[in-house]
Amino acid sequence: MTRMMKTGTVLAVMLIAAGCSRSVPEFGSSSGPAPLTPSPTPQVSANRLPPPPPPPPPAATTNPSTPATGTDTQTAALDPNAGSAAGSTPTPPPASSGGAALSRNKVLGAYKVTTAGGNCQIILSLTKWSGGYRAASRGCPGAVSDISAWDVSGNNVVLKNSSGSQVASVASSGDARFDGQTNGGEAISLYR
Repeated sequence: MTRMMKTGTVLAVMLIAAGCSRSVPEFGSSSGPAPLTPSPTPQVSANRLPPPPPPPPPAATTNPSTPATGTDTQTAALDPNAGSAAGSTPTPPPASSGGAALSRNKVLGAYKVTTAGGNCQIILSLTKWSGGYRAASRGCPGAVSDISAWDVSGNNVVLKNSSGSQVASVASSGDARFDGQTNGGEAISLYR
């Protein structure tokens, strides 16, 4: 019995010793495989992106409740970037007062924005937020950069800052297009 115990002990010590030996060479040792050469990378440069293009004019829509008279009617579009020679800001179209109220699901989504300070993007989501629902502006100038919430009020979309104060109000002026003004009186257009 003693001989069996001695043999078992010797085998156990040998197994432990075999497990402690290194079968993989140390990192950086000369006995291992050669390290890989790094792949060449091109020079990285940073440039500013050009501003988004100006919005397309709203599509001319006809009112199905108006009887056809045989006369052609034309609709003029207001360009929010156009101003008088004196540098005054253009007057946005009045908010629509008729028609069915807007639904949040119709307004939901990403929009390109044109305002007196330039062009940018706004994303309107249905995540609850102070003052309504979450909005995110990207690259917007001036007060429009403070927009972080939105909600629908009748036929208008009200854009708000993080404290719930109104920054701008826009009304539908065509399919997926909203025109209005900021609290500072600047014209603002949202379009897809």
